[in-house]
Amino acid sequence: MGPIRKLNKEERRFFKTVYHAAFANPFGELREKLDRTIAGLFPSVSRRESVDQCINEIDIRVKQLEKEGCGTLEAFKGQDQNLIRVVFLFDIFHKFRDHFDQLIMDQIAAGDVPVKVSFAGEAMAMLQQRGFPQNCHDHYFAFSFQLRRAFFFISNSLVGNSPCMKELKRKLWNNVFTGSIEWYDKYLWNRMEDFSTLILGETGTGKGTAAMAVGRSGFIPFDSQRGCFDDSFTGTFISLNLSQFPETLLESELFGHKKGAFTGAVEDYPGVFDRCSPHGAILLDEIGEVANHVQIKLLQVLQDRVFTPVGSHEKSRFQGRVIAATNRSMDDIAGGAVLRDDFYYRLSSDVIEMPPLRKRILQDPRELTALLTFTVERIMGTPCPELVKKVTRMIDRELGKDYHWPGNVRELEQCVKQVMLRRSYEKLQKKDTDGVKHRLIKGLDKGDMTVAELTSGYLKLLYEKHGAYEKVARRAGVDRRTVKKYIDQQDIS
Repeated sequence: MGPIRKLNKEERRFFKTVYHAAFANPFGELREKLDRTIAGLFPSVSRRESVDQCINEIDIRVKQLEKEGCGTLEAFKGQDQNLIRVVFLFDIFHKFRDHFDQLIMDQIAAGDVPVKVSFAGEAMAMLQQRGFPQNCHDHYFAFSFQLRRAFFFISNSLVGNSPCMKELKRKLWNNVFTGSIEWYDKYLWNRMEDFSTLILGETGTGKGTAAMAVGRSGFIPFDSQRGCFDDSFTGTFISLNLSQFPETLLESELFGHKKGAFTGAVEDYPGVFDRCSPHGAILLDEIGEVANHVQIKLLQVLQDRVFTPVGSHEKSRFQGRVIAATNRSMDDIAGGAVLRDDFYYRLSSDVIEMPPLRKRILQDPRELTALLTFTVERIMGTPCPELVKKVTRMIDRELGKDYHWPGNVRELEQCVKQVMLRRSYEKLQKKDTDGVKHRLIKGLDKGDMTVAELTSGYLKLLYEKHGAYEKVARRAGVDRRTVKKYIDQQDIS
């Protein structure tokens, strides 16, 4: 072992910045700022260019250490070694970034059988060269793949860069790695089963897509002897729509049943909790439609992590994460009208709300073009700017720029398909005879509305447009509680 290398003031400043960047949320503003600082670039530079230059600068610094004979952890000690350890891992991770992306695509194509990882040996050799202990190599490699998978699925499946979508992506990343990646890596990478998640949002906002991004991003151990991961991430996420099963069969679908447990049970059947990978997650969609007694049984699973198949007394252990989703509002949930309080508090380690499409477009009109481009490419199998322009012109002409998109992203997809089939889009026509706007117009014409009726109707219209009590309060010049009170009155009427 040679002499200990001490970082000078400038090196320590640079490597501390890299250290903080490594642990920062890649969808947050702090990470963008740190990347630009490392790269020595101005804020106007594109995000991709900033990241690429940041990686290049770190590579230059690491190679310089290597030239000095200090390209290993043993050349440092104390705080310097802690900094360099993270810098080395950050550098190695980004050297295999494209390899990890290709591995993701290969695994998607292969399905539920784990594929061989051809570049694992090269990565392990680099960890060895940098002085990392042999018994840590598999863990670091698996953690690197988890980081890349999470970024891949959150970035590519949730399209859009409006402020509310950036916030959503930031929250989903934290849902996978907690608010501190450093703590996650030290203590929680194999203990996330206790962190359940409730996803809220209107129909068609993409709750299932968000849940899948989380469910496919769990930690999966790497087996260097076999040269592959213990599981394929394609099989680590299971989605179950609870509203599609009659109450008599729902418990069997959730917990499984034994042969002879009821008429028609001709063989043992594994429920969704049995089928879930210990490295994965279950989405319980439409959780707001589940009967009280089923909520109690689900509560027991969340509390004790065990369940009993129908017709059996044997208990089985569930090791995955639970993600629940509903289109019911937070006000309904908080009021106890949807979920039992004890069940809600077990589900809500994290509550994530999906933004409606109208809010996304209102914040950034470019969101519509981005979504149309993504949707068209997914349907066609290839980019088609001509079709995107055609659909955009139709939306401007027939729906208008202020269209509400009540069906959200799902409606937008059907809009694209209808334009492809018949060159027009026939939106769902709802009778307006009982609508808020109709009642307001009728009441104003007749002159028989009270101030309370007029106020509640106007505030309701503002809420339908802006989707948030705070925004309505600012527009109308009243406080949030007043807005909620009048809107509740309007809903009752």
